[in-house]
Amino acid sequence: MAQSIEPNIAELANGWLKSYKLDYKLEQENLNFQIDKALKEYESKGGGKGGNRPDAKLLLTDKNTNYFPILIEYKGLKGKLEKLNSDGQVDNQTAKYAPNFKNIKDFAVNGAVHYANAILHHTSYTDIIAIGMTGYKDTSGKIQYQIAVYYVSKDNIGIGQRVGDFSDFSFLAPENFDDFIEQVKNLHLSQEEIDEIKAKKEKEIDASLVKLNNDIYQNEKGLGENDRVYLVAASIIATIGVPNKVPVLDKDDLKSQTFVGGRDGDIVLRSITAFLNEKGIPQEKKELIIRTLSNTLLTENINKVQNGESQLKRVFTKIVDDLGIYYKIGLTTDFTGKLFNEMYGWLGFTQDKLNDVVLTPSYIATTLVKLARVNKDSYVWDFATGSAGLLVAAMNEMLNDAKNSITSPDELTQKEITIKAEQLLGLELLSSVYMLAILNMILMGDGSSNILNKDSLVDFDGNYGFGNTDSKFPADAFILNPPYSAPGNGMVFVEKALSMMNKGYASIIIQNSAGSGKAKDYNIKILENHTLIASIKMPINIFIGKASVQTNIYVFKVGEAHKAKMKVKFIDFSNDGYTRTNRKKGSNNLKDTNKAKERYEELVNLVEFGDDELDIFTEKEYYEGNIDPLNGADWNQSALIDTKPTLEDFKKTVSDYLAWEVSSILKQRGEEGK
Repeated sequence: MAQSIEPNIAELANGWLKSYKLDYKLEQENLNFQIDKALKEYESKGGGKGGNRPDAKLLLTDKNTNYFPILIEYKGLKGKLEKLNSDGQVDNQTAKYAPNFKNIKDFAVNGAVHYANAILHHTSYTDIIAIGMTGYKDTSGKIQYQIAVYYVSKDNIGIGQRVGDFSDFSFLAPENFDDFIEQVKNLHLSQEEIDEIKAKKEKEIDASLVKLNNDIYQNEKGLGENDRVYLVAASIIATIGVPNKVPVLDKDDLKSQTFVGGRDGDIVLRSITAFLNEKGIPQEKKELIIRTLSNTLLTENINKVQNGESQLKRVFTKIVDDLGIYYKIGLTTDFTGKLFNEMYGWLGFTQDKLNDVVLTPSYIATTLVKLARVNKDSYVWDFATGSAGLLVAAMNEMLNDAKNSITSPDELTQKEITIKAEQLLGLELLSSVYMLAILNMILMGDGSSNILNKDSLVDFDGNYGFGNTDSKFPADAFILNPPYSAPGNGMVFVEKALSMMNKGYASIIIQNSAGSGKAKDYNIKILENHTLIASIKMPINIFIGKASVQTNIYVFKVGEAHKAKMKVKFIDFSNDGYTRTNRKKGSNNLKDTNKAKERYEELVNLVEFGDDELDIFTEKEYYEGNIDPLNGADWNQSALIDTKPTLEDFKKTVSDYLAWEVSSILKQRGEEGK
């Protein structure tokens, strides 16, 4: 029980629960055990500092049989209901983004929200109700009390949203609970609030990834580069779970036994298999994932037991403890981007001299998707998928468009399934990076069924890889960040992909030397059947941390040969509004210092609609000109600068000279006077 409780408060609250026939001790012993286990896990990492525990725990279901754990914290002191920060959010973090255990211990709501996050982290439940109640006896002996209710979920990134103040717990009664959940589901966060929460969480993620890297990369011996990646992928998949169907794998489920079938690797694989089965992953894809992960999970060394524990259990524990909360609370895009950037550094090929496997920043990926005019009905492919960042961005754009344009819930659900299963296709040759792509898409919503471990230039015939394998993938949107060491700086991928399309748009980011001679032959061939719409000069340091390389985005219209009289939009986007740094200890190495968001929006509009959209951009940054379809080396142009002096230039020059002359004379006279 929490400290300093006025006994009458607990008695009053528990009396309400019993009157609604809600046993606050939980009739569901299995869930009680599961929640207690999650809370103990949280406490083992310092989360229980101060002796707090929720005073009451329930598990309720709504009319749709969705489960809602309820955590209630009582305090018996005046003014101890909740502690909020300057943004009006539950103040459970210090300035250094560590748990604020003093607030968690002293305030009812803060304690309840804290442990609600433990449920998010260590179970498969994604929606928790956190209740704080505090009270005291006034001078007349009457109990004065307050009740505040918060919703903690994956959807609000675990931050907690205030549902409201209540006079008792009758909203939990069976006859009222559905209406209460409707009220909860109508809560929403503004985009500004979401962005602010994510920014704070990103700082936590950075610290957690550094810790994980140090633990595994430096302290765990005998693990190859690919093994580390596969262990992270396996651990995350095994601990996602499916509510009420596939339980979350807990580290205590790993018994570190030595017989075949009972080894920790066997247990992890069974959990992964159950998850993939429940998610309906195609059989061939499922077998490929399991076969790949088995090569690491079932090795003798990783399952060898020393001091009562296998290396696999030790690594599994580190991964789940350091990262688990972030992929449980809806930080998928931000979390996976950082995770994959970190894990790329573990792979040996990133250290070689080519070093041309470069992850696309999420905001650039989203821009490429918009330039390719992706919508809910698009069929999008990527011939050098990497960790699937571009396909994730495309999927998000497609799902958002579907939500904004489809009013029928049933139709929307079916469309979302179709988008994930049938409208995305990616190819990745490197097996370790391929597994990252699979994991990325699973975390983003299971759109992994057509991520293929193939050489797109040699082995791909344009057909679906799984499901409708006899059918061509009807691509009408192509997005790409190719390996620049490939022929033509990577334009070989563009030529191949566009040759297999007959309509739509394409946008690629590539070294700009591809447009000034390095890919001349490929470019000429491309323009025989496709139109170059725009050439966009990007900031030189967008791939921060890599060698500075000048890149351009090229946008194409598919299926229409480029004619010499066609206008190409040349845009100098060197100033995209972001300031970048490369400080290892920097809290944010990308800062919007000059209307970056607005500039990217205007960029997309300029490419689609032309100079009528000019607002922030100057005429020196936007220029429409022609290219020679038979040249192939004239794709990087800029606005012509008029160097002819005007009358105003002459007047200004004379004026500046006379001002200087007068100043000199006055200065000379002043010195003579002295």
